[in-house]
Amino acid sequence: MKRLTAAALAATLGFFTLAPAQVEAKDPYWQCVTFARMFSGIQIFGDAWTWWRQAVDRFRTGDAPATGSVLVFQPHGRMQAGHVAVVSDVLTDRVIRVTHANWGGSRGKVEENVTVVDVSGSGDWSRVKVWYNPINDLGTTEYPTYGFIYQSAAEASAAGQQAAATVTDTAGE
Repeated sequence: MKRLTAAALAATLGFFTLAPAQVEAKDPYWQCVTFARMFSGIQIFGDAWTWWRQAVDRFRTGDAPATGSVLVFQPHGRMQAGHVAVVSDVLTDRVIRVTHANWGGSRGKVEENVTVVDVSGSGDWSRVKVWYNPINDLGTTEYPTYGFIYQSAAEASAAGQQAAATVTDTAGE
């Protein structure tokens, strides 16, 4: 029996859909850390790559995705400050969707429900590929990650509702 890779499984199940965002010139310029902090409610400051170290004594951390958790990317290539993204949906044990800001071709913009696939050899989310709209496929780069930062469900729900209201209010100004 042929074993499917996580990317092949995700493509087969149709997990790579992403509606294009409507962007206007008056939209705010979002940094990933500002957006992730507001959207997740996890109050960590500084460059994205420092979130992992800061979270260790203050939050639960791990290598399994959970809705509302923050995936912390290590510095890699041109991404010298790392990156953070909020998990918006867990689709399988190797495929998630994230909502994040200031990524790739969407500089300063928020992208919702972007597919991320675990491509690590052991399924521990230490290496991922991220959907890249310009090529309508997963990007070719494998990004190293530290893992996920979690918070309580009640805090995540309240933070998500507040962030959604703020993003809507800011975009409407």
